[in-house]
Amino acid sequence: MSEAEELKAEIKKLSARAMQAKMDLHDLSEELPINWEQILSVAQRAHEAFETLENKRAALNAVSPA
Repeated sequence: MSEAEELKAEIKKLSARAMQAKMDLHDLSEELPINWEQILSVAQRAHEAFETLENKRAALNAVSPA
């Protein structure tokens, strides 16, 4: 498997993880003020998931520019 193919597979997994983090944040926002104590941790997980995803996309673009 080429480096680009490996990055694409990893990006697919990271994208699913980021979308789940987004939904967790969305669900939490709908329940507010219940579980308001979790806002920072859920938001941090979402931030990290999207940051990792963007970094991998940049790595893919460096390997195989569009």
